Amino acid sequence: MAAGHSVDPARWQEAFEDLMAQIAGRFARVEPRRRVGRLVLGLLSDLPRKNCWTIAEWAGESAPDGMQHLLGRAKWESLAALDAFR
Repeated sequence: MAAGHSVDPARWQEAFEDLMAQIAGRFARVEPRRRVGRLVLGLLSDLPRKNCWTIAEWAGESAPDGMQHLLGRAKWESLAALDAFR
């Protein structure tokens, strides 16, 4: 049996939302705060290639600009967020 079959989706969703709540204060603006959740879900998805283009498209965005901005220019406490992810 694959590990994915033993995961309770509601419990997983709750844990994911708790994690996003823990790191929400690490972002200066609401847009990157929302986008990071979509980025993480995209990274966890079954996309064959994971880059800003494919994740942005998967998340329903028309271009990768927002994902690229999040990773390269947005103001956020990346090390503090990383600690929460650990």
